[in-house]
Amino acid sequence: MRPGLLALALALLPQLALAQSAIETCLAIGQPLTEAAPLARTAARLRANEPLRIVAIGSSSTRGLWQSDPALTYPGMLKSELELLKPGLQVAITNSGRNADTIPGNVARFERDVFAHRPDLVIWQIGTNDVTWLQSGDSLASRIVEGIRQLKARGADVVLMDQQYAPVILASNHSKMQASIAEAARQENVPLFSRFDLMRRAVEGGLPMTALTSWDGLHSSADGYACVGRALARAIVAAMPEPQNETAPAKRQRRK
Repeated sequence: MRPGLLALALALLPQLALAQSAIETCLAIGQPLTEAAPLARTAARLRANEPLRIVAIGSSSTRGLWQSDPALTYPGMLKSELELLKPGLQVAITNSGRNADTIPGNVARFERDVFAHRPDLVIWQIGTNDVTWLQSGDSLASRIVEGIRQLKARGADVVLMDQQYAPVILASNHSKMQASIAEAARQENVPLFSRFDLMRRAVEGGLPMTALTSWDGLHSSADGYACVGRALARAIVAAMPEPQNETAPAKRQRRK
């Protein structure tokens, strides 16, 4: 290796180590899905090793603002981690995030941006723009429930994803929105993946806020997208039911 390249590599080592440490620290904390009805359609696809169609709908943190490579957004990382955890599984993922979108905006797009793709699983990320634009979580609770019911009526499994743990969110009245999202998940018996709790516990565990959040204080950093997508994949796989034995053990015959 040329001396100049060697010097550059040595200079970058601490940054590479920090990046690896941030992702691994976040993943080690992990975040399970809340208990709810099983993701039956997803489980059937994984059990049969059939292609799994996922639609991720939400706002700019689903689209992957500040991330130019679609594979490195949270939906892209979800796909790659699922395929890593389940060798041979084919995942087709549609990123239907839209910058600046809201809960009513998401619901209005369902027909074109969700149902048209015939998903087995829908990840619905909600609440960020609504609360930053001073919409009350109380006023939108019924819209969340309505949206879940529309998704379930088409036969798709549904996972809700809440707000990110970031300075802009923390400076808002985020708690009511968080409560409304959690209550809608409980009412409709669908799992919630709390990226808010995942990121919060990672920061409380020693990561700086800037490790998972970008310069704007709202959207994820590259490590933040990676952790959310990979942690969600692990949570989905962990929630799958244990495989049943193909044949039941033979009953002992009673002696005569």
